[in-house]
Amino acid sequence: MSPTPFVPPPYPYDRLAPIAEIAALHDGGAIELSVGDPCDPPPPAAVAALGGSGRERNYPFSIGGADYRDAAAEWIRRRLGVELGSAKLAACVGTKEFVAGLPHLLRLRRPDLDTVLYPAVSYPSYAMGATLAGCRAVPVAVDDHWRIDLSTIDPADAQRALCLWVNTPGNPTGGLDDLDAVAEWGRANDVPVFSDECYVEFTWDGPRRTILTAGAAGVVAVHSLSKRSNLAGVRAGFYAGDADLVGYISEVRKHLGIMVPGPVQAAAVAAWSDDAHVDEQATRYRKRLQRLIGQLARLGLHTSMPGGAFYLWVAAPDGDAWALTERLAREVGVVASPGEFYGPAAVGHVRIAAVQPDEKLDLIDRRLEAAGL
Repeated sequence: MSPTPFVPPPYPYDRLAPIAEIAALHDGGAIELSVGDPCDPPPPAAVAALGGSGRERNYPFSIGGADYRDAAAEWIRRRLGVELGSAKLAACVGTKEFVAGLPHLLRLRRPDLDTVLYPAVSYPSYAMGATLAGCRAVPVAVDDHWRIDLSTIDPADAQRALCLWVNTPGNPTGGLDDLDAVAEWGRANDVPVFSDECYVEFTWDGPRRTILTAGAAGVVAVHSLSKRSNLAGVRAGFYAGDADLVGYISEVRKHLGIMVPGPVQAAAVAAWSDDAHVDEQATRYRKRLQRLIGQLARLGLHTSMPGGAFYLWVAAPDGDAWALTERLAREVGVVASPGEFYGPAAVGHVRIAAVQPDEKLDLIDRRLEAAGL
């Protein structure tokens, strides 16, 4: 019997086209809050570096130039309090390609293993990366606070695991995992832990946290400029931690020709080196989240500030997330994401991204007032 070919499923956000059409019927059009797509300005120095670096002529280093890695390592020291050094750090093209491609690379290293563990409520790329590599994608339950529950991992799955993914602050829920405990579990079970920390600068409950605080052995942190610096369009990030893991992955990536373009590396150095624009952005997101919480309350939908990130995780009153998604589109022109995009355990919720400027949120207020709410 011939092997069954892989047929890509519909891309989750493409399924929102009918919802967007409903929302667009409002005067002023749809308010796009389904995708975490930054709308605010990136730091001017980074934009200037894109056009003036002179790095477009030559092939860039796949691991990132010395200035790229030094800037990222200094950012880790300055903002997260970890002395790591650039030797344990390498560049990636944003982080989604890293997340989706990692299981394939890890399986080259350990062909005897076939399982990727990931949070049961999470961004879909963790599971899809496992699927694309021909691996088992095994979700790990989360608790009532949307934190990964390590006690639910079947030891048989741990024995087969190429890696465990965690995401803190989490997308879509904003949950904050105990990263020290996660690192300890990984070492005790000989399972590499990859911690997606792309929202770390937008931590609302307590200090910023990284798994690297627990030491680099057996763990890798993944970071991106997409959210931190409103640079999703340039695709720049890095992974850092365990020297053997980082070294192996970066060597394979060299052969694949995966590299951050030279001008983008120059822009990234400027962005990693500046914190003022990030603090301003954090203030914007906090205010938008609080404003959206108030607007949802006028619709009878009650939620609270997340532990981090810039999403609201809203329970559907009757458990029907698609019905709530359509209601938001009809009543206030908002396009949101139904929870099933983030796993079967998330079907009763809707995710709303606080990524639109005040002028768009003003439209929500006017529509609420017109409806007498």
